Amino acid sequence: MNTSKVSMLMLALLLFSSTYAQISDKEKDSLYIHQVEEEKEPAKVLHAEPLYIDLIRDLGARKGEREWNVGLGITDNLKFDSYEALVEYEWAPADRLGLEVELPFTFYAPMSGVGRDSIPSNQLNSIKIAAQWSFFVNEPMAISMALGYINEFELSDFRSFGKPLVTGNVYNPFLVVAKRWGDNFHSLIYTGPMIAQHFSTNTFHTTYDINTSFHYMIPGSRNFIGVEFNKTFDHGDFDMTVRPQMRVGVADDLMIGIVAGVPVSRENERLSSFLRLIWEPKHK
Repeated sequence: MNTSKVSMLMLALLLFSSTYAQISDKEKDSLYIHQVEEEKEPAKVLHAEPLYIDLIRDLGARKGEREWNVGLGITDNLKFDSYEALVEYEWAPADRLGLEVELPFTFYAPMSGVGRDSIPSNQLNSIKIAAQWSFFVNEPMAISMALGYINEFELSDFRSFGKPLVTGNVYNPFLVVAKRWGDNFHSLIYTGPMIAQHFSTNTFHTTYDINTSFHYMIPGSRNFIGVEFNKTFDHGDFDMTVRPQMRVGVADDLMIGIVAGVPVSRENERLSSFLRLIWEPKHK
């Protein structure tokens, strides 16, 4: 066999291997989407869920689904560092209905030369309870929509814990609209007002959030890379934080989410980071 024939054979093998690998990844994507959407009823569309402002439960949740989340984060402020920690449990008691309970903590550490008395006190911020109902799920269009509500009982900090115990309440109705483009591209909008009531003065303060996210799911896996844009409107003031992120599966039921935070127009906050550990036990 002469050199030209050997070269042609090697080129053909390389092209075949490349094509096979591409088909293999595409087949894996199709199988994963099929597993999520078509193996069970009712209808459900696979969407990439943002990691910082996460959903109460998957859109189109099916009865019996459940998930534990543990989150850890750090934010660099001008006068102090703040450390976030949260534990949340979410579950679906019925088809398309998700419920959640969350306990978020914040701990503070002063910068050099800043007195501890001049920074906020450590605290269990609140007790959050939430519900989310997917009212529209369309598999051919790959679109899902949901309405939800979060009620947040705000607690006193550790310096004055219990005096009183509950200092206020936050009312947060929201709307979610998600669309998958093809097999790998995902977009989502999460929006709604946050109405904070302060019991000591019986005053109300309203802000409005518009959170948008875009993700690309890596072919042949559940891993993704993407970005959130967390935007808040507060009586003429506008704040936005850009959060590039990635999710990596370490086991069939365990994933890790890594998020960075880059403020665009905040006066007192600098860079931040956030880590989310996601455990989804098997369900029938």
